[in-house]
Amino acid sequence: MEISLKYFLNKNVNKMCGIIGYVGNKNAVGILLHGLKKLEYRGYDSAGISYIEDSNIQTIKIAGKINKLEKAVPKEANSNIGIGHTRWATHGIVNETNAHPHIDCKNNIAVVHNGIIENFSALKKILENEGHKFHSSTDSEVIAHLIEKFMEDDLEDAVIKALKLIEGAYGIAVISDKEPDKIVVARLSSPLVIGMGENENFVASDASAIASYTKKVIYLKDGEVASITKNKISVRNSNEKNIDKNISKIHWEVESTEKGSFPHFMLKEIYEQPTTIENAFKGRIYDSNVKFGGLNLSDDQIKKIERIVITSCGTSWHASLIGKYILEDVVKIPVDVEYASEFRYRKPVIDKNTLVLVLSQSGETADTLGALREAKRCGATVLGIVNVPGSTIARESDGGIYLHAGPEIGVASTKTFTSHIVVLYLLSIYLGLVKNKISKAEASKMINNLKDIPSKVNEVLKTNKDIERIAEKYFRTKNALYLGRGYNYPIALEGALKLKEISYIHAEGYPAAEMKHGPIALIDKNMPSVFIAPYDSLYKKILSNIEEVKARGGKIIAITTDSNNSLNAFVDEIIYVPSVDEKLMPILTIIPLQLLAYYIAIKRGCDVDKPRNLAKSVTVE
Repeated sequence: MEISLKYFLNKNVNKMCGIIGYVGNKNAVGILLHGLKKLEYRGYDSAGISYIEDSNIQTIKIAGKINKLEKAVPKEANSNIGIGHTRWATHGIVNETNAHPHIDCKNNIAVVHNGIIENFSALKKILENEGHKFHSSTDSEVIAHLIEKFMEDDLEDAVIKALKLIEGAYGIAVISDKEPDKIVVARLSSPLVIGMGENENFVASDASAIASYTKKVIYLKDGEVASITKNKISVRNSNEKNIDKNISKIHWEVESTEKGSFPHFMLKEIYEQPTTIENAFKGRIYDSNVKFGGLNLSDDQIKKIERIVITSCGTSWHASLIGKYILEDVVKIPVDVEYASEFRYRKPVIDKNTLVLVLSQSGETADTLGALREAKRCGATVLGIVNVPGSTIARESDGGIYLHAGPEIGVASTKTFTSHIVVLYLLSIYLGLVKNKISKAEASKMINNLKDIPSKVNEVLKTNKDIERIAEKYFRTKNALYLGRGYNYPIALEGALKLKEISYIHAEGYPAAEMKHGPIALIDKNMPSVFIAPYDSLYKKILSNIEEVKARGGKIIAITTDSNNSLNAFVDEIIYVPSVDEKLMPILTIIPLQLLAYYIAIKRGCDVDKPRNLAKSVTVE
């Protein structure tokens, strides 16, 4: 869906936020607060809850994090129904008034909303002319007043009538004291999941918020509206017809959303990578073959593929670059990597013989979803490679592959990055065999190399004390340069991104050979250069780049393989990783850079799990 100019003029836009709702026999307040804590990684600027107590809606909102909201809620608060929200705003003032839930003029209706209402200015003007009084400067408050406008006896009908006037993206949950046993929810381009319990039901923007209470869920599709009581869930489609929904199951355990003995989710997820890497290939390897359960591609279709396009954002884009190198090397087919935000607004030259891969951790990334739809419109076959079953990208793709990495709570992606690389590596073997570009013997060798990677990652993790010592020396730096070549150029980009995301240090990643075309002017004793320099086919080339930095007095941190003893004279710090095949080296070389960013951020006093201005899932533009 295109976003109009008035979106960019709106200075108070709600973006990647968290929604939770409960109706049942238990006290909703505690469940709402617990759910918001699980969702805080989706937004942590402000938060609030609304619940119905003694036939009246009670609303409590704060600017700040969930622990502040918890203190503001009366201890005696008791209700069997409520909704909650944690907000992440990209523009405008973060304050209590702009926090959700938003209410109507008479305090009969409360709404929480994720997304953007593009035509809110026009709607607000109409409603104000009709006598409605607005309190916030957000677009979301319009929804509450529209529902009030249409509310007679049936909340669901009022919501449907209101949504017909709205242009934009939304995931909403609504309660009314006129129907104190019902939550009405709806989605368009913003995820919502309904959890099913015994004499209780839940709604959330992310299954992690309700996994403690139920494993049975219903994923809403765009245009669907659901009415939820403690004993019943009814869903209407975009044509307002009642439909039966499939019940899915959450396959990961609640413990995977807890930090356990780790101080932060990010560190926990870094250390989970030996397991998540194995999970990405486990069950997909048979002797010298790779098999996928959901590609939905015949061998004849694969043989007709003439080109591959990979589209993604952020960390997934860096994984896509590595996938390009692997696929071109193995499958001998042209591969282009596109920023989803650019791809969707171009006129891409793709056709029925183009295979489009869309990469996303959440499966809800708005730009990537838009790119998927554009690719399908052009007639391409689209495969989604995502981590979240039931996500929009998973449902709308022609086929797909799940990462099986489990919930990733840290905002800065770590384990899903390496899982994406593993899946792309497996896909290259699969396509290479079908297209007769590699032999069974070559495939077997690649598979055996991959099987060794989890133990190799464990070896790298044992260098954490050395990396923490390096972080102690460099955490006060203001700038950093990351340099790599070949398969490790994307690792330079990803390493720099990790440092920027969580420590707020300016860092740039470059192909090492490009350093002398500009960035070398920045080299001095105060700016460290991080070289990813394994002893591979390009080692002699990158050694020359290291010497160029050394000659100018620059500080050098190098990551190299344990078989290489020739760097000590040139670098200030050195981190060793095991020797593996070049195509798999990025999985090992990224681990020290994830740890380096983590320890630097900790020493700078940063919140590594919830870095400022960032949220986990970018579900709107």
